[in-house]
Amino acid sequence: MRGLVIKNTGSWYLVRTDDGREIECKIKGNFRLKGIRSTNPVAVGDYVNIILNQEGTAFISEIEDRKNYIIRRASNLSKQSHILAANLDQCMLIVTVNYPETSTTFIDRFLASAEAYRVPVKIIFNKVDAYNEEELHYLDSLINLYTTIGYPCFKVSARKGEGIDTIEKELKGRITLFSGHSGVGKSTLIKAILPDIEIKTGEISTYHNKGMHTTTFSEMFPVPGNGYIIDTPGIKGFGTFDMEEEEIGHYFPEIFKVSADCRYGNCTHRHEPGCAVREAVEKHYISESRYASYLNMLEDKEEGKYRAAY
Repeated sequence: MRGLVIKNTGSWYLVRTDDGREIECKIKGNFRLKGIRSTNPVAVGDYVNIILNQEGTAFISEIEDRKNYIIRRASNLSKQSHILAANLDQCMLIVTVNYPETSTTFIDRFLASAEAYRVPVKIIFNKVDAYNEEELHYLDSLINLYTTIGYPCFKVSARKGEGIDTIEKELKGRITLFSGHSGVGKSTLIKAILPDIEIKTGEISTYHNKGMHTTTFSEMFPVPGNGYIIDTPGIKGFGTFDMEEEEIGHYFPEIFKVSADCRYGNCTHRHEPGCAVREAVEKHYISESRYASYLNMLEDKEEGKYRAAY
């Protein structure tokens, strides 16, 4: 029997079968994906085959090939990954310039990982009703930066319902992963789009100006117009996974484009003579923040570890 994984609690999976039933399933203890060392071999968005037995329990027996997926390093220094979701048409990265602040390092790590797994990203800047003039000016400069690179950007206030209709249009007919730090208003945004669903919204810790987790597992919600939203727990850091040092520049579109003019084919864009990328940074064709994020990811590869401070 075939179905779609619509919820993952870590210990069991909810599968919506092709004939419309929702069945709780486990995976067999020895079930592992070929070639991927993952903390969760089955992800929300996977198409699976399941076997029902006489006791009324169900097991996932097989996963169909994925169109794509988005992955991050598991946060415990292990060599394992954590798959956020599979078979996506797009990601919406929810970002706030304050309450809490989302760093450009985090944004760029997320974008690079999505590029690596061929998942298009749109950036949603939330809480525009809460910012002062300086913060709004910074927000506009970020929008200018990322739209120039090729990432569509949107301004919304989930709390006040501003800009929600534009987001709804972008969701039609697509499977969309919502991601971002805890506290950026992901759950409030989903609630604004789907007012009838049961979903918790949380408070910001005033002491740390950080969000507190309200979503503890990944879940898929149908949206009008034949689309789905996949809600995931808030992410503190985004450790890169399974990228070779020489590949990292490929996942920054503007760096990759300029790197064709570097003197050396294997240029790391740090210290080599005739580096077109460093020259483009000096002339402000490539932003310093993006270049800093690129260097930061190179450091990760050298240290071979996950760093959660982003």
